[in-house]
Amino acid sequence: MSERWAVIVHGGAKTIPEARRERHRQGCLRAVEAGAEVLRSGGSAVDAVEAAVRALEDDPTFNAGRGSVTNADGEVECDAAIMDGSDLSVGGVAAVRTLRHPISVACSMLPERPVLLVADGAERFARDHGAEFCAPEDLIAPHDDDPGCDTVGCVALDVSGDIAAGTSTGGLRDCAPGRVGDSPLPGCGLYADSAIGGVSLSGEGESIIRTTLAARLIQALETDTPGPAIDHALAVLERVGGEAGLIVIDHRGRVDWGHNSDHFAVAHASRDEPARAFLQRSEDRRKT
Repeated sequence: MSERWAVIVHGGAKTIPEARRERHRQGCLRAVEAGAEVLRSGGSAVDAVEAAVRALEDDPTFNAGRGSVTNADGEVECDAAIMDGSDLSVGGVAAVRTLRHPISVACSMLPERPVLLVADGAERFARDHGAEFCAPEDLIAPHDDDPGCDTVGCVALDVSGDIAAGTSTGGLRDCAPGRVGDSPLPGCGLYADSAIGGVSLSGEGESIIRTTLAARLIQALETDTPGPAIDHALAVLERVGGEAGLIVIDHRGRVDWGHNSDHFAVAHASRDEPARAFLQRSEDRRKT
């Protein structure tokens, strides 16, 4: 067992209006501290990811949980997933309307055989497992200046060397009812393998799905450090177009991130570095 741990969160790849930038920084800092607190005490990467993403779901600044947007029918449909890199287990929910914390229901699915449950099936599972519920209107974002084309997420490495990755989203504003993006799909919006690394993505879901971007990033991590692996993934995305942001921790504990969007709210912390938040990769002067 090593004493090394690390955690990184993101609040979505997009253009952030100037009036909301500080809220994005502070929200990501609160989330990364929630994950770091778990890891400092020797908790698991899965628990750290759940804690961090729950914090983001609680913050209406972000398009997840309490900050969700509505589809073309004026309804909320949320997606979330988590992956445990120690055994490659995955839990995901999609098109759910009354789950207070979709990420926690996804966590409850990790020991189950199904990987992804949707709509009424996911909410039935949630009821059977004591999840928190709320009225759909309690999840609707109180702001109108955010297009809602983004996802929140986290990657964590614990002191046992295990890696986990998670995502949560409140959907795409005015999208077709029943639309599911990349967020709950392993190999698209997230992936974790403790022998290689973990990734969580945000951006234009259809483009990320078409390029299976998380899978390509993990494959690149087998031979590259995180920085070049991220560059490779973004180059692949150019084939279909679209914006994306990517956060990474590899099996050696190296943390990095990148994006081709105007902004990408990110915060990270580790045993050796305090929590810091950024809105663009150019602000983060660390060498990786």
